[in-house]
Amino acid sequence: MTRHALIGDIGGTNARLALVTPGAVAPHDIRSLPCADYDGPVAAIRDYLASVGAVGDDAPREACLAFACPVHGERVTMTNNPWDFTKTEVREALGLTLFKVINDFMAQALGVPHVAEADLVTVQPGEGAPHAAKLVIGPGTGLGVAGVFPGRHAWVPLPTEGGHVTFAPADEREQNLLRHFRQRYGRVSVERLLCGQGLLDLYLAHCSLKGVNPRYATPAEVTEAAGGGDAVARDTLLRFLKILGDVSGDAALTLGARGGVYLCGGILPRLLDWLPQSRFREAFADKGRMSAYTAGLPIRVVTAPWPGLLGAAEALHNIEVE
Repeated sequence: MTRHALIGDIGGTNARLALVTPGAVAPHDIRSLPCADYDGPVAAIRDYLASVGAVGDDAPREACLAFACPVHGERVTMTNNPWDFTKTEVREALGLTLFKVINDFMAQALGVPHVAEADLVTVQPGEGAPHAAKLVIGPGTGLGVAGVFPGRHAWVPLPTEGGHVTFAPADEREQNLLRHFRQRYGRVSVERLLCGQGLLDLYLAHCSLKGVNPRYATPAEVTEAAGGGDAVARDTLLRFLKILGDVSGDAALTLGARGGVYLCGGILPRLLDWLPQSRFREAFADKGRMSAYTAGLPIRVVTAPWPGLLGAAEALHNIEVE
């Protein structure tokens, strides 16, 4: 009988767990468990394995888990939930012979080459160079920026902290926004604007600049109001996408992303109808002497429901991932 491996994509709220057949990347028996119901990953994984009948002699001996937090050291401390554990504790408790722990956005990047065409929505047409880096970028809880490169033997992940580069205003409106955010935060990174909280903060900044009282208190409310015709919410959402275009174009130049640009995360699939109305493409391509370079890069939104699980499966036996 084939023994399956365990893969997971674990955020602050939910632990998405699945099994994968050795040599494959397609996950099966996918479950999403609330992290708040468990005191750590071992308890959640044991509950998951029991629910899918992968126990005893059928229990996985190999696993790759992606976590939404730094994972460089032996101890892993989750950012948005109280889980705190060591890699050794998890490996020994589950009886694993192979255990890899990666960052969740690295998993997104490694998953991109395995996403089906049906789960990609074209924003800017073009053909990616086959032996060049792909940029993976996406706003969510923060702004993830990573790359993936086709190495000689396996996909090579290129993790970065590109979400923390300095925000550079490109017009008078953004200069006013920068002054507003600088008064609040001091230095302003692009992640301050390009994430869920950033969308709300952008809305509040627009209200301040226009001299109107805020009416909405969450990013979801701002997005819903924009669709309902609220002028300030609409301006906010369109500016959010325009700035994302600026930042994505800069990141594509920095990485040399001739393999294409992939927009990931939980926010953008919900904004597909807004992208054509926005100045995203214009801002992405508007790079002076390098405009022809950026205008020729294919840009796609990843709508696949589990790209992090695909990436964890890719990482499991990828020799470029420790």
